[in-house]
Amino acid sequence: MKSLKKFLKKKKYAKIPLELTETHHFAITAKINGTSGRFILDTGASNTCVSFDKIEFFKLTSEASEIKAAGAGATNMETLISTKNRIEIGQWKKKKLQIVLFDLVHVNEALTSHKALPVDGIIGADVLIKAKAVIDYGKRCVYLK
Repeated sequence: MKSLKKFLKKKKYAKIPLELTETHHFAITAKINGTSGRFILDTGASNTCVSFDKIEFFKLTSEASEIKAAGAGATNMETLISTKNRIEIGQWKKKKLQIVLFDLVHVNEALTSHKALPVDGIIGADVLIKAKAVIDYGKRCVYLK
C-alpha cells in the first residue's frame, strides 16, 4: 500500500507541518491578509477565530455579530465578524474567508500557564472542511487541498 504522503501528493494536497504544544494542541502558522500568525488547529471549533487584540495586526474590518462564542471553559462571549479575508496556510490559499473575532485572553492564559506559547487565533472546521484537510497525527502534519 502507498504511503499517505505519496497518495495525497498525487491528489495535489499541500503538506503543512504542525507543532505539538505543551498542552497537546497542534499549532500552525497561517497568514491572514498577508500577515503571518500562530494559530491552534481545532477540529472542534466550528469557525476560524482571531483575538480582538489582533484586529489591526491582521488588517481586519469588523461588524457586529449576533453569534455568541463558547469554548475552553468560557461561554456566551461577545463576538464580531470580519468578512472577505484572505488566508494562506503553506501553499493552500482561500479568499473571502469569514472570521469570528472574540477575546482569546482565557485561551492564551491557559496556554501560557502550561508553558506553551500564546496564539493569535484558531483555525476551525470551516477552513479544514474547505481545504479537505487530512491530519496525520503520527507525522505531525496536515494536508490541505
